[in-house]
Amino acid sequence: MVTKEDLKKGFAELGLRAGMKVNVHSSLSSFGHVEGGADTVIDALMETLTEEGTLMMPSFNHGAPYQHGEIFDVRKTKSVSGIITDTFWRREGVRRSLNCTHPFAVWGKDADRYVANLTCEKVCEDASPIGQMYHDGGYVLLLGVDYGSNTFHHFVEESVNCPCLELSKPYPAKGWNGEDYEVRTWNWRNGRCPFDDPQWKPREVPRYTADMDASGVAKKIKIGEATVTFYAMQEAYPIILKNLTDGGHGFPPCSGCTIRPAKNNF
Repeated sequence: MVTKEDLKKGFAELGLRAGMKVNVHSSLSSFGHVEGGADTVIDALMETLTEEGTLMMPSFNHGAPYQHGEIFDVRKTKSVSGIITDTFWRREGVRRSLNCTHPFAVWGKDADRYVANLTCEKVCEDASPIGQMYHDGGYVLLLGVDYGSNTFHHFVEESVNCPCLELSKPYPAKGWNGEDYEVRTWNWRNGRCPFDDPQWKPREVPRYTADMDASGVAKKIKIGEATVTFYAMQEAYPIILKNLTDGGHGFPPCSGCTIRPAKNNF
């Protein structure tokens, strides 16, 4: 059984401390059994970072409501990014951004600033929550998941204007007061990026994983049965960037890639 104290001890060993800005991806089941479940993990993170820090998680739906004839409602639409994230965004004091397919949930010192920009239609552009966290010297914490769950690599894609992502036409959505609004978001690619999307074979990971591991920028430990990875965004950026701009592993760079945006109703 993993307890809150086990989690806090592990976070301290990785280097997490009060005042840090951290984006977290997670799998609760990866730990084995956590006493108190998702709330315990969230409490351990909040107590470690304190209100002087900033805790962020994806609360994405990847457009699922629109596939069933519904719309995104920031007050109701569940996160499909795991039970920890779906519990987190519903917590008192947590803010949620208004992107209709890829909203981020944020708590702490910079929460209001990170979710204030309603025009962050490109999910991971500079003005987005994760873009702002990068420029603020933020970190990524992977709790029991590998780099395939790592939203940060999409920020790197945005920075090089990958030809496989473009903006949709406006989607309808509902805001915090039930008001109707429209927002554009990503029109996702029609294939998997050979560098940062998980590959077709089960258990394969993004191809930049080997470069990250060789660089030593990420620290890894075990908490319970979960492998937990922690790294600074600004240290990982050039490693992922090199894959996208130079190519490698038998694949061309973004400039020579044939993958393009897919088409959907928007």
